[in-house]
Amino acid sequence: MANYVIDRLDKKILRLISQDARMPFLEVARECNVSGAAIHQRVQKLRKAGVVSGSEFIINTYKIGFQTCAYIGITLNNINAFQYVVEELKKIPEVVECHASTGKYSMFIKVYAKDNRHLLQIILDRLTSIEGVAQTETFQISLDQVFKRQLAAFDLNEEEAKTSENEEEGEE
Repeated sequence: MANYVIDRLDKKILRLISQDARMPFLEVARECNVSGAAIHQRVQKLRKAGVVSGSEFIINTYKIGFQTCAYIGITLNNINAFQYVVEELKKIPEVVECHASTGKYSMFIKVYAKDNRHLLQIILDRLTSIEGVAQTETFQISLDQVFKRQLAAFDLNEEEAKTSENEEEGEE
C-alpha cells in the first residue's frame, strides 16, 4: 500500500484535529481559510485513506483509581503462538497497548493497575497463565505521564518559511 501524500492543508487539518478531535469543522475551516465543505471532504479523504480513524475521549486513569502504569516485555515459548497471545491479551482490560518487537522480547505491553498489588495479580494470574507466554519482565513503572500527544512529524513553520523564501525570491 502506497503512502498517502499529504499537502499543506492536510497537515494543518491534522495538526488541529489531533489537538482537539471535537473541534467543529467550521472552526477548522476558519483556521485554514477554506470552506467547511472543503474541510469535511478533506477529513473524509484522510479517513478513507486510513490516515486518521475515529476520535476518542481520554480517560484520566489516576482519577478512576488506576494509579500504576507498567511496561512489560513478554517472551514467547514459540513465535507461532504470537497471534493467540495477542488475542488473549485483548481479553485483559488493564492491557491498553501491545507492540510486536524485535530483540529479546516478542512483544511489549502497557498495563494500568490500581496499585502494585493489583499489577502483581495481573502478572501472576493473567499474563503468565496465557499458553505460549514463557516469561514476562516488568521494565518500568511510570511515576507520572508527563505528556502524551499525537504524531506531528511535519513542521508547518518550516514549510511556511520555505514558501515565504520562494515568494520573496519571485518578487525580485
